[in-house]
Amino acid sequence: MLKTFIVGILLGIAAAAGALYAIPVVDQYREASIISVATNGGNLESFHINVPMDMVMNGASGQTVELPIGLKWPDDPILANVSSEIFKLRNARDAVVGVALRTVAHEKGADVVDWVINLPARGSLFINMDPLPQEGGHRIGRLRAGSREFGPLSGFVTERWIADTSGEEDAPAGRIELLATYVGKAEPLDEIAPESPE
Repeated sequence: MLKTFIVGILLGIAAAAGALYAIPVVDQYREASIISVATNGGNLESFHINVPMDMVMNGASGQTVELPIGLKWPDDPILANVSSEIFKLRNARDAVVGVALRTVAHEKGADVVDWVINLPARGSLFINMDPLPQEGGHRIGRLRAGSREFGPLSGFVTERWIADTSGEEDAPAGRIELLATYVGKAEPLDEIAPESPE
């Protein structure tokens, strides 16, 4: 009787494992990447954030509008000059493909701006932006680190604000455009040993 019980348990575990292998519990949907080739090499990918519709969280000391409602930013003095925002991230087809986090720290008259972009089916990017905007109001940042498919890449990300001029009633106030340029990191070639004559 005990042997039958143990065999039944083992067969049940094997059947459950086989079913999970054949029919995965999580089938993560991946939106097709929209990547173009840059003229000077590398790949280009464009993302945007519709403001305020795509804002998920806005946190800063002394803020008057809480998003989400009830969010209380910590009163810690170390966070007095720090703000953090979380956004839905959209691709060129206007489909939500991930989330983006922007943190801004005001220090000695300059801003330290960092972005973390998470594309769930692809990986994450960490971008450190230049403290001062360029002519035209856009910022350029360097891709400092990445995970999964972005791990072996280097590159730049340009951030710019595009105000809405359509005049439509339900239009966003504008959008944040993020243009990413990815380039593979150069790896040293292994020295090839000369062939010995035989």
